[in-house]
Formats: sequence, structure tokens, C-alpha cells
Amino acid sequence: MVSLRIDKWLWSARFYKTRSLAVEDIGKGRVLVNEQAVKPAREVRPGDRVTVRQGTVVRIVLVKGLSGQRGPAPVAQQLYEETEASRLAREAAAEQRRLAAEPALSIDQGRPTKRDRRQMDKAGWGERWSASADS
Repeated sequence: MVSLRIDKWLWSARFYKTRSLAVEDIGKGRVLVNEQAVKPAREVRPGDRVTVRQGTVVRIVLVKGLSGQRGPAPVAQQLYEETEASRLAREAAAEQRRLAAEPALSIDQGRPTKRDRRQMDKAGWGERWSASADS
């Protein structure tokens, strides 16, 4: 096998669960071959440089082999080799996400939790007879 369609290669290399998902991302311009936007029928050959963006993760891989069928993950990983720069950038981004603060912790207002409601009931309403602010 000398060449293979990019959508089929991405599916067999386990970047996408189905070929239709691969075709969809290729159509959105999230897959580049040798730094050029491609169509799903574009042929890839060993030695081509494929850039795949899935969410916030960008992977740059070199095509090492071709397979027309989807196999187990260890076999699929032999079809490509991720570049060192791509691997380091992906690991740094994962570490940054791990160390980032929980977004929900920054919320100061909103619907009170069950614990907050119990504290409000315990404190009582005092002189107020309704929940609306007195003007």
C-alpha cells in the first residue's frame, strides 16, 4: 500500500472513533497535511507531516505506516510518530490545566447551596418580612 485517504488513516490510527467524525473535522480545517488544508480524499504517504487539532490539543505527527483497517491501540500507535515539540507542548498544556483553579470556585453569587440556605434559616430574617430588599 503506497498511499491511503487521510480520513481512513486518521480512523485507523485511532485519532477519531469514526470516519465521519474525521471527515467533519477535516472539513472544518482542523487537519493539515504538510501545513496545507486538505479534503477527506487527500492521499497520505509515509513521511507526511499531519497536524490534528482536537479541542485544545494540537498534535503534530509523522506518518510511519498505512493501514486500511482499524486495529488495537498498540498497532495503531505504530502508524505514526509524534514530534518531540508536539509532545512537550501537549504535556505542558495538560500540566497547566491540572494546576489551574477550579472555575466554579470563582463564582461569588448565584443560587445558594443547601448549606447556605440552612445558615440563612439559622440566622433568621430579623426585622424583614420578605426576601425582597426594603427601599
